[in-house]
Amino acid sequence: MASRSIRKKKRLPIRESVYEHLKTDILSGRLDPGKKLTEERLAETLGVSRTPIREALYKLESEGLIKPRKKRGFFVSGDSREEVEELFELRSILEGYTLRIISQTISEETLKRLNGFIQKAEEALIKNKIEEVFKWNTLFHDLLHERVVEKTRLHRLIVDIRKYVLRHRKDTLRYPDGGRRSVEGHKKIVMALQLKDPDLCERVMREHIQEARKDALQSLFGKP
Repeated sequence: MASRSIRKKKRLPIRESVYEHLKTDILSGRLDPGKKLTEERLAETLGVSRTPIREALYKLESEGLIKPRKKRGFFVSGDSREEVEELFELRSILEGYTLRIISQTISEETLKRLNGFIQKAEEALIKNKIEEVFKWNTLFHDLLHERVVEKTRLHRLIVDIRKYVLRHRKDTLRYPDGGRRSVEGHKKIVMALQLKDPDLCERVMREHIQEARKDALQSLFGKP
């Protein structure tokens, strides 16, 4: 059942479907750091043979998402402080450049939608619904990234790096101050876009991501 649903959804060879399924579970937090992974259990759960499971696990190991156990199987690894800092630095560069690109062409309709996401996030923040804040803030960035979808390489890089960063994003919004800073950062981004100033847009976005980096480091390691 699970393998058929994966195949239908992804339209990929089964080995790629299994890999994408497991990677998504890790990066979304459904599989927490330290979680034990074995071929037998995963094959049973996903309803596939052990061969695609084995191939997916070795690929995930090569990407640093899992590590081998001393005896058998693997466990989901966590990011080090240095890795988290690198992820956010890369994201700040990519997203700053992206905002610079779209600053001259963004439409009033898009600005209106961005402001709508900010309003929804603020309403959720007032009610202390952190998951809702996370949802609307994610949609805010999704909409910006859609504006560069035709720039295939840039868009692919952004999507890939965000998968890794969003693994920690909920931690940065767990505290009211983190969520509030994120919403305020989005307001500054919209203001910069309205001014159509490429330099300002890039700087504001990079500052916004660096604030998120500080929150993530505080949440994960106890200090920014």
